[in-house]
Amino acid sequence: MDNIQRIRAAVKEGETFLGIEFGSTRIKAVLIGADYAPIASGSYAWENRLINGVWTYTQADILMGLQGCYSSLVSEVFEKYGVVPTTYCAMGISAMMHGYLAFDHEDKLLVPFRTWRNTTTAEAANQLTELFGFNIPQRWSIAHLTQAILDDEPHVAKIAHITTLAGYVHHLLTGERVLGVGDASGMFPIDEAGEYDSRMIKKYEKFIEKRNFIWRLKDLLPRVLRAGEMAGCLTAEGAALLDPTGNLQAGIAFCPPEGDAGTGMTATCSVSPRTGNVSAGTSVFAMVVLEKPLSSYYPEVDMVTTPTGEPVAMVHCNNCTGELDAWVRLFGEALEVFGAPQTADRLYQTLFQTALSGDYACNGLMAFNYLSGEPITGLAEGRPMFARRPESELTLANFMKTQLYASLATLRLGMDLLSCKEQVAMDRMMGHGGFFKVDKVGQSVMSAALKAPVSVLATAGEGGPWGMALLAAYRKQRGEAESLADFLSNRVFVNSASSTIRAKPEEEEGFSTWLKRYCACLDAQRSLVESL
Repeated sequence: MDNIQRIRAAVKEGETFLGIEFGSTRIKAVLIGADYAPIASGSYAWENRLINGVWTYTQADILMGLQGCYSSLVSEVFEKYGVVPTTYCAMGISAMMHGYLAFDHEDKLLVPFRTWRNTTTAEAANQLTELFGFNIPQRWSIAHLTQAILDDEPHVAKIAHITTLAGYVHHLLTGERVLGVGDASGMFPIDEAGEYDSRMIKKYEKFIEKRNFIWRLKDLLPRVLRAGEMAGCLTAEGAALLDPTGNLQAGIAFCPPEGDAGTGMTATCSVSPRTGNVSAGTSVFAMVVLEKPLSSYYPEVDMVTTPTGEPVAMVHCNNCTGELDAWVRLFGEALEVFGAPQTADRLYQTLFQTALSGDYACNGLMAFNYLSGEPITGLAEGRPMFARRPESELTLANFMKTQLYASLATLRLGMDLLSCKEQVAMDRMMGHGGFFKVDKVGQSVMSAALKAPVSVLATAGEGGPWGMALLAAYRKQRGEAESLADFLSNRVFVNSASSTIRAKPEEEEGFSTWLKRYCACLDAQRSLVESL
């Protein structure tokens, strides 16, 4: 039996695992077989909307995206293997972390989904950080809820439950109000037992008691599950929602829904202490699994967890490739006007490669990529900006390198806290996401920014949805009492190919020189926010 026949048989018998992840600009599904390698994928492009000052996706956006992505996957499976999947061994949903989805007792969405991108909760985040003695970022669900309370929003009194995007889609498909511990750690702090921190829950209840709400915080939050635990099954209603053609059968087992941080850790085998990974796309975040707690808390560092509950220090930046992508599109338009249209892949390949020949410190060119606010640098809003000294050499290579540097500047500022102040030890840093799609370029720039070797797996392009499919596969394997770390190391990544790049000393020095100018120019960015 050849490989195509084996895969066809596995699809027909439901011996595959499906992961679906809602990213910022794309929803992607990845189907894997018993060897954990991807056998098919599907995707659906979408964009968040700025409505009345709130970055959001509508419920219609979410449903259309879910169905469109799944339909795309089914089409590819049929095209490759001549069979339509009707069931899976297990499946799971993941999504961009944090944000705020609030529902009443009739499951009516009370206000539009507030995504991680919103930076309107500074007052709440600051008050909660002081109350807990624990950093509460603006993106976290508890910050959004508390800001709504401080702003006397009328919907707060009607809340029956809150969740994340992954938790919402999981509930639509299974009827279960649960969340993987990694995603839950972006809603409210998690304790050493892998549950919402009861001490902080009590402090919060005292903090809001004068408001006389009929709800209690612990009743609003979804139940926390660890990787490998059963998180429900696909209902008949869920099957009809996901696949309106009627081919998909109910009863498929689900693993706990997770956030994109957890799936990124899984997809890079970075769930053990001293391992780290950096996900670079629309936003960028680096995570290091800790050997011991940090000595203090920092507004630049989030404390989240792996999908099994181990503590993770995360440096999250709202802005990464958004402005870079805009410039690539502009160059593409220019070429089209001149009658030389190029594919997106060719544009990225050529422009990124060109950046490698740029001056190590960009020859006096400066850029800020802030399409939205950036809490690490204290900006509630952003304005993309490009500037240069009059004598600077405005070459394409210098310009592109400047845009690549700008994509990683705030990440470096946050990571310096972990390496310099906390001496956090790390054996390796794995990279994944769109920033690394062009061979070696993103990797070498990231290495220069972080002053560390950066490795990229051959499977890095599959990213979060593949990580979600692996968590679905682990749900089946957990009966063998195997840890997630051992499952990934001994089964999934045992023969995985990877490449590692360490930037040259002059490249590291060039980025550091450029970053000093970047910090000196932050006041200009603040002034631009005020004046434009």
